[in-house]
Amino acid sequence: MEEKAREICARLRERGRVAYFAGGCVRDMVRGLVPKDFDIATDAEPEEVQKIFPRTYAVGAAFGVVVVVEDGINFEVATFRSDDAYIDGRRPVSVKFSSPEEDAKRRDFTINGMFFDPAKNEVIDFVGGRADLEAKLVRAIGDPAQRFAEDRLRMLRAVRFATVLDYKIDNQTWDALVANASAITQISAERIRDELVKIFLSPHRVRGWDLLDQSGLLRAILPEIEPMKGCEQPEQFHPEGDVFQHTRLMLELLPEKVSVPLVFSVILHDVAKPVTAHVDPTGRIRFNEHDKIGADMTEQIMGRLRFSRAEIEATVEMVRQHMVFKDVPRMRVAKLKRFMARPTFEEELELHRVDCESSHGLMDNYEFLRQKREEFANEPIIPPPLVNGQDLISLGLKPGPKFGEILEAVETRQLEGVFKDREEALAWVKREYQM
Repeated sequence: MEEKAREICARLRERGRVAYFAGGCVRDMVRGLVPKDFDIATDAEPEEVQKIFPRTYAVGAAFGVVVVVEDGINFEVATFRSDDAYIDGRRPVSVKFSSPEEDAKRRDFTINGMFFDPAKNEVIDFVGGRADLEAKLVRAIGDPAQRFAEDRLRMLRAVRFATVLDYKIDNQTWDALVANASAITQISAERIRDELVKIFLSPHRVRGWDLLDQSGLLRAILPEIEPMKGCEQPEQFHPEGDVFQHTRLMLELLPEKVSVPLVFSVILHDVAKPVTAHVDPTGRIRFNEHDKIGADMTEQIMGRLRFSRAEIEATVEMVRQHMVFKDVPRMRVAKLKRFMARPTFEEELELHRVDCESSHGLMDNYEFLRQKREEFANEPIIPPPLVNGQDLISLGLKPGPKFGEILEAVETRQLEGVFKDREEALAWVKREYQM
């Protein structure tokens, strides 16, 4: 990919134009990493870029951005620019094409504001990005409050870079972020969601959680989380503290690599505890139906943030089922197998693990399920049915609601090893239903 990016720059230079790598790819190169993609900045205007390269399409020609397609790879080629006023907290009213130095000054953070000249193999740094990379610092370019007013999403991006890179946010930048955090809701839900996902999929997700909380961004984006603070739990089951602290500890215990449903089920599994908390006559704190109410709240929250339907459904299922794990040792074999055969079970088991490890530390049910998983591993946990609807019709039964009841009863006995083959199952149906 870098080779193709260098070729694009070379072709622009052949036309007498300046062409540099820009933004995140330069940050990665300075850090000694291989960039995932390459953006290019040039003094060629969009119309000229489109004349030079045979395969292009404009994604933001008004802002000087053209995508050049080479060997099926997309490269954003942007004209050096400076921005006029921002009025919607996202984009400028208009832009004017300018110099590399002016272009660098309108970018978000110093670590993203460097250029790289592929002809000379040298970094061009007008904003002190290299020094901040060495200091492991996320610093806004120029006036932080102005940068955040131009695009409110930059506040979340600051947290994301500090999380993913494990950097500190510069004090002045942090103060401006805290002062403006409540304005994050001016941004579309989709853009907010994308940044949250990057923060919480990072191995440093707990740092992201803390920064979101301390800045006020978490309260603005997920107001349902704030009541978890100070929501006390029974000490014998939760010696770690309140619901907020419990959730944070669970995030700490997750493996480095997680899915969206797993990490958001951790964040939201106890979201309904504050609204269901009460003290029973014995003086014990109870959270009756917090799993079911929490599932409904999870659906509303993730829907508000425009998560995909599949991500919402998986996360909601995991929140709804997380209290069922306490009952698994007492389940009949058929019920247990059906419970373990659900598509979200493996991640629910991980949710259960961190739920227990972050609180009472009792891992009996977790170990029981791991043992059962090994025990059931030699054959499909839900095998092909011994009897189907056509079989029941052949036996003289009329299709109707009773069919489902009979087939479930047959499957239950099959899962529990009562029936070894189809003949035994059919004989039982004939006998049980007097055919």
